[in-house]
Amino acid sequence: MSHAALHTPLCDLLGIQYPIVQTGMGWVAGAGLTSATSAAGGLGILASATMSYEELEHAIATVKSRTDKPFGVNLRADAADVVQRIDLMIREGVKVASFAQAPQKDLIARLKDGGLVVVPSIGAKRHAEKVAEWGVDAVLVQGGEGGGHTGSVPTTLLLPQVVDAVDIPVIAAGGFFDGRGLVAALAYGAVGIAMGTRFLLTSDSRVPELVKGEYLSRTVTDTVVTKEVDGQPHRVLRTPLIDRLEKQPPGTGLVTAVRNALRFQKESGIPITDMVKEGLAMKKNQELSWSQVVMAANTAVLIKRALVEGRTDVGVLPTGQVVGVIDDLPSCQELIDRIMGEADKVLTRFQD
Repeated sequence: MSHAALHTPLCDLLGIQYPIVQTGMGWVAGAGLTSATSAAGGLGILASATMSYEELEHAIATVKSRTDKPFGVNLRADAADVVQRIDLMIREGVKVASFAQAPQKDLIARLKDGGLVVVPSIGAKRHAEKVAEWGVDAVLVQGGEGGGHTGSVPTTLLLPQVVDAVDIPVIAAGGFFDGRGLVAALAYGAVGIAMGTRFLLTSDSRVPELVKGEYLSRTVTDTVVTKEVDGQPHRVLRTPLIDRLEKQPPGTGLVTAVRNALRFQKESGIPITDMVKEGLAMKKNQELSWSQVVMAANTAVLIKRALVEGRTDVGVLPTGQVVGVIDDLPSCQELIDRIMGEADKVLTRFQD
């Protein structure tokens, strides 16, 4: 029996057993990892940004065939077919819609009318305040320690700022990997934690074992935040490729990015017209330059090369700094059980 404090409002909001969320990592969070997380009592989230509509449809069906527990889908708000994807999620009874960038008010309303819980990820207090006004159900706050796109403010400063600023549940992300971190997040006022790198490094993750070994060999100082991957701050493992990108003359990377963007279009089957629409939406909503828009499409290929094809020499490895304190590959069930057991011990110790 877990400590009463570990059953938080997040558990009730999402219908899950434990306040632990697996983030929707592109190329990583497929049906296998998502269903394993949800079956273990947390919330698994499918990463649909790197899936076609048909692949998402199949992934949702697969998760539902493996578990009857709630799960979520991470969406790109600027995807050309986002409304079609939302309608699919409503029909299939998906519990949660998460977003890397804030969705517009009309999308939030459509999701909520369809019975979904809407949880965007944010990296700044002002962003949390904005989406709270728009009617989202909760926010996932990622501090600078996190992987992928991230801000510079560490979780220990960003989290309490956001908790004090909004009246909706706040999920903490960036630097979490064990029960001590869960208790710390709850002490700050969060209702749970979200983890990416820690779930990537599980036996249920489909990332090649050789690539997992590369992650496990790294320390907390072996990551770098670079803009050379897609024009936005992106935390990744430092590799010879990243060093080359960091040193290349201005504009050199854009030519490669165009080639990779075209490769992604060919491999994914996404129509060129849809990619152009998404690019226009990204340019408008995120205030990106055209070179940054092209480089954003480039990112999908570079990450796929590493996390799917196992080509760490020519691919990019997104990660949180937490990679340096992870040294094993448990199953999702083992990981979640361990975290909850550790958290229970910490809380019990406080009572003694």
